[in-house]
Amino acid sequence: MAITTLSSREFNQDTSKAKKAAALGPVFITDRGKPAHVLLSIEEYLRISGGHRKIADALAMPGIADIEFEPPRFEMGIRPADFS
Repeated sequence: MAITTLSSREFNQDTSKAKKAAALGPVFITDRGKPAHVLLSIEEYLRISGGHRKIADALAMPGIADIEFEPPRFEMGIRPADFS
């Protein structure tokens, strides 16, 4: 995996170079010499983020029953209709 570092100026001047480099590995984009952003291919992003998770999969995780969750009760204010 190749790691590429580009300044913000280089990134702005040649985004196609940054996209090609992101296909090979992460691209660090710096502001004033300090890393500020990382450009990844979508495949790499999905790999490290766990991809698209379905709610059913999240609810089936081990230990999920131990998590306390008390959502606020929804109260709908009902008013009598005014037919005048």
